[in-house]
Amino acid sequence: MTIDLTTTYMGLTLTNPIVPSASPLSKKLSGIRQMEDAGAAAITMYSLFEEQIDIEALAQHNFLEDTVFMSAEATSYFPKAADFSRGPDGYLDHIRQAKEAVGIPVIGSLNGVTTGGWTRYAKLIEEAGADALELNVYLIPTRTSLTSDGVENTYLEILREVKAQVKIPVAMKLGSFFSALPNMAGRLDRAGAGALVLFNRFYQPDLDLEELDVVPHLVLSNSNELRLPLRWIAILYGHVNCSLALTTGVHTPEDAVKAVMAGASIANVASVLLHEGTGKITELVDGFAAWMEENEYDSVDIMKGSLSQQSVPEPAAFERANYMKVLGSWK
Repeated sequence: MTIDLTTTYMGLTLTNPIVPSASPLSKKLSGIRQMEDAGAAAITMYSLFEEQIDIEALAQHNFLEDTVFMSAEATSYFPKAADFSRGPDGYLDHIRQAKEAVGIPVIGSLNGVTTGGWTRYAKLIEEAGADALELNVYLIPTRTSLTSDGVENTYLEILREVKAQVKIPVAMKLGSFFSALPNMAGRLDRAGAGALVLFNRFYQPDLDLEELDVVPHLVLSNSNELRLPLRWIAILYGHVNCSLALTTGVHTPEDAVKAVMAGASIANVASVLLHEGTGKITELVDGFAAWMEENEYDSVDIMKGSLSQQSVPEPAAFERANYMKVLGSWK
């Protein structure tokens, strides 16, 4: 039986659904090569932070260190002031070198603050040779005056402004804290998103009672966290035209299979690679293929969405009825 692992993500044809997400592993060319050699179908680069390249952000350094604006791929708060980059040149050169070093698609990752920052650096990342761009929108609404409409319109404005500047596909990496996620997904889809990446992990700070201080607290994901993005991808599949990517909680081949069966085009991995090394990618790809062969699926396209809400015999399993059923099953 011939197994076809090929999948299409934002119009890019990938050899399999396993794609390392933004993490420190992509900061060195050697790490990027290792991930390709292990079987990664594409690489999402670590994020370029507007704060780190805008000289004006230096004046805000102390404030930034005490906030919860922490990226999903970060291992600490923002660097010390002396470590701030004075421009995007290093990141852009890294993308150029990565494109020369590997034969798989390279996806840039941008974490901006201002509209001008998003558009300027998005264009530069495209010019550096990135095959696509992921917008890592890490917006924590902390003001009582900021409405849900205001938050949603910010996401849409960022996407529209960036799309007006670049021709490469643009993915939106979202958090799960939307009151009507399907509606927001539909609006982003209509605004031109090439993909929705679900979900960004908004890391929470901890409180140090001895020092009376707020401290960063990073906990890498585990397979239990798969369930939240799995549910929403299963609900969204078939209702949006853009690709869906599942991120957070993919640690085993079975996790990746679940992601695709729910409707994802790719399964992003990061925490498991930080735990176990880039060689884990080979295990994920081989295990994915073995599962397909054992269960007589000859292509990813046939699998995709087969356990989405629109395909399962009991669609209510993703809704309120399942909530009551689960509570009633506890003994």
